Amino acid sequence: MSAAAAAEETSTVAGLTAEGEGVVHGGKTAFVAGALPGELIRFRRTRRHRQHDDGLLLEVLERSPERCVPRCAHFGVCGGCALQHLAPEAQLAAKQAELQQALTRVARLSPQRWLAPLAGPHWAYRRRARLGVKFVRKKGCVVVGFRERAAPYVAQLSACEVLAAPAGALIAPLAALIDGLSIREQLPQIEVAVADNATALVLRVLQQPTAADLAQLSAFAQVHRVQLFLQPGGIDSITPLGARAEPLHYRLPRFGLQLQFEPSDFIQVNAAVNAALVGQAVDLLELTPQAQVLDLFCGLGNFTLALARQAAAVSGVEGEGALIERARANAQRNGVGNATFFQANLALAPALPWLRPAYTHVLLDPPRSGARELLPALAALAPQRLLYISCHPGSLARDLGVLVHEHGFELDAAGVVDMFPHTAHVESLALLRRGAP
Repeated sequence: MSAAAAAEETSTVAGLTAEGEGVVHGGKTAFVAGALPGELIRFRRTRRHRQHDDGLLLEVLERSPERCVPRCAHFGVCGGCALQHLAPEAQLAAKQAELQQALTRVARLSPQRWLAPLAGPHWAYRRRARLGVKFVRKKGCVVVGFRERAAPYVAQLSACEVLAAPAGALIAPLAALIDGLSIREQLPQIEVAVADNATALVLRVLQQPTAADLAQLSAFAQVHRVQLFLQPGGIDSITPLGARAEPLHYRLPRFGLQLQFEPSDFIQVNAAVNAALVGQAVDLLELTPQAQVLDLFCGLGNFTLALARQAAAVSGVEGEGALIERARANAQRNGVGNATFFQANLALAPALPWLRPAYTHVLLDPPRSGARELLPALAALAPQRLLYISCHPGSLARDLGVLVHEHGFELDAAGVVDMFPHTAHVESLALLRRGAP
C-alpha cells in the first residue's frame, strides 16, 4: 500500500463482519481483526480490496465493556477461534443480530416470536475437528493445529481450549509423536472425533508407515487411550490401527437413543447443544401420534430417530450412501421401526419414492448453500409445520423469503444456536407454518 494509505488512523468500530472482524467506516470501510463494536481504536490499513481494506489493530483507546481476556494463549494467531475476546453473552447477541439483519435485509421478514438462544458449554465443546500437520524446517519440528487466522500456515499450538477432552490436551503429544516418525513429512492432517465412549484420531498418511512407526503409533494409542486410524487415500481407505475397537457412539438421553458413527462421519460438533437442538426441534414441530414427517439431509439419523419417537412415521433422505446405511443400522439398534431412509441427491430436482403428498411435518438441515432447489416441492407438500435448521443466515433468509412471499408460509419463530462458541459461525433455526388459505 502507499505511504498515505498505510498511515495510522483513529476511528470508532461500528460492528462486526460475518468473520468476527471489527468494521470501521469513514472513508473506505476497513475490517480490523480484534476490534469490537463501540471501541475507539488506532489501526493501520494493510491490504486493499475492491469493497474494503484490511486493517491491523494497533491500540484500543476506549475498550468495550464486553471485551474480555482470551483464555487461549494462541488466540489471534490460530484461526480456530475469532471471538474469544468478546464475552459469551455478547457473542450470542452479535449472532442474533446477524440473523435478524439477514432476515430483514434479504427476506424482508421478521418472525412472530424470537426463540431464546440455544447455548451450552463455552470450552472443551468441540468433538469434531480437522487439524493440520506440518514439519517446519525453519523451526526444526512438527506443528499441529488449525490454520493461522491471516496466513495459510498451520498454527503451532500446545493445546486447544475448545476441543473436547481428551483431544484438547493431545496437541503437543501428537506433535512430538509425529516428529519422531519416519513419515513426519508425509502426514498432513488429523481428523478428530470425540464420542461419548472413545476418542478417534484419523491420520492422513501419504506414505506407508514403517514397522517402527506403527509401534510408536500403537504405544501412543495405548498410553493416551485413543483409537488411531490410518487414511492412505480417500474416505474408503480409513482403517483402524490394530484390531477394531468398540464403535463410536453418542447419546440423546431424552429420547433413549444411542447413535453409532464412523470417525469420518459428519456429526454436530457440540454434543450438549446438539442434544438441546434435537429436543427443541421435536417440541417446535408439535408432533402428534398421527404425524407423517419428512427429514431432509438426515445424515445418520440425528433428528430422524428422535422424531420417530413422537410421530407415526418418518422418512429420512440423505445424499451420502454410507450415512444412509448408518441411519438404518441406528434405527434397528434402537428399536425404531417407523423410520424409513432414502438415498437421493437433494441438490437435484426431487423425485419419488420419498417425495409424496402425505407429509404433515418437514424438517430440513441443508449445507451452507441452502435448499433452493427443494422449495417448490416442499411448498407442494403443504406441511402443517416446516422447521429449517441452517448453518448460514444468508441462504436461510433467501429460502425463507421464497417460502413466505411466493408459497404462502408464515414465519412463526426463529432463533440462534450457539453450536460454535468463540467463532463467528452462526447456526440458526426457523419455524414456518402454512398461512391461511
